[in-house]
Amino acid sequence: QVHLVESGGGLVQAGDSLRLSCAASGSIFSINDMRWYRQAPGKQRELVATITNSGSTNYVDSVKDRFTISRDNAKNTVSLQMNSLKPEDTAVYYCNAEVVLTTDIRYQYEYWGQGTQVTVSS
Repeated sequence: QVHLVESGGGLVQAGDSLRLSCAASGSIFSINDMRWYRQAPGKQRELVATITNSGSTNYVDSVKDRFTISRDNAKNTVSLQMNSLKPEDTAVYYCNAEVVLTTDIRYQYEYWGQGTQVTVSS
């Protein structure tokens, strides 16, 4: 019913920047919180950043002042601008969204993207 597709990952050097994007499509009535998670090899998935539908944001301490989350409600997209990348930012990054469906506006459902690899070399 809803698909999230990420793009923008890649291999960069420490100190470089990358911009991840995620587009949601399907039977969308509205989207509440949108988030970026990441999972490094051998580690648990970690919440990196959250943005509400009114634009309030929250970040994990390790990325504050380096990453910026933003969204376009008209296009159902969310982005993550990542600056001053470090090797420890290497992970698969996942987009996550709380979606209210056109077929049932009583509830919100959580959807995930397929993930995009970000690799930062030292």
